[in-house]
Amino acid sequence: MAGLFITLEGIDGSGKTTQAQLLAEWLTAEGRQVCLTREPGGSVPGAAIRDILLSGEHPVAPEAELFLYLADRAMHIDTVVRPALAEGRIVVCERHADSTLAYQGYGRNLDIDLLRRLNAMATGGLTPDLSLILDISPARARLDARRLDRLESEGGDFMARVAEGFRELARAEPERMKLIDASVDVEAVQAEIAALVRRLLDR
Repeated sequence: MAGLFITLEGIDGSGKTTQAQLLAEWLTAEGRQVCLTREPGGSVPGAAIRDILLSGEHPVAPEAELFLYLADRAMHIDTVVRPALAEGRIVVCERHADSTLAYQGYGRNLDIDLLRRLNAMATGGLTPDLSLILDISPARARLDARRLDRLESEGGDFMARVAEGFRELARAEPERMKLIDASVDVEAVQAEIAALVRRLLDR
């Protein structure tokens, strides 16, 4: 039996890490086999790419940033996601291809159509069964100002473009991408996510 591929998306500070962990725990309690992972950094070589992308130690041009994310994604899909799906597991992934469209497309103003083609190459055409978009304004994002990574330091205008990018993507693919109000409490977000995933499991 083939598994399911579920991604959590949204701007930095929207609660993706918390909700991905809670979703994985809920699915496990339901008796499901789960693979909890993330991009970038979900594979062993991807961890080094993540350090380059987020450390801020060296400047990274938008084009270089794009190709680093794509390299990470190609390795991640090949070594983590596809094997887990083949085993019938539910893959819960924090960030995936939609983040590239939102951050590098809407945020960095790179060509969206080109990004879609490059994403398709990096993933081998694999598309999530369900993408949960945690929607929150940059002003309400939960970030620790004392230890921001390179992307978190881009500022409100950049994050506003990214947030609107996620909304536009969700409007274009309402069957796969579900917009969730992430400004409410953690338990309410978790309940909405569980309801959407339950609907997917019951199909």
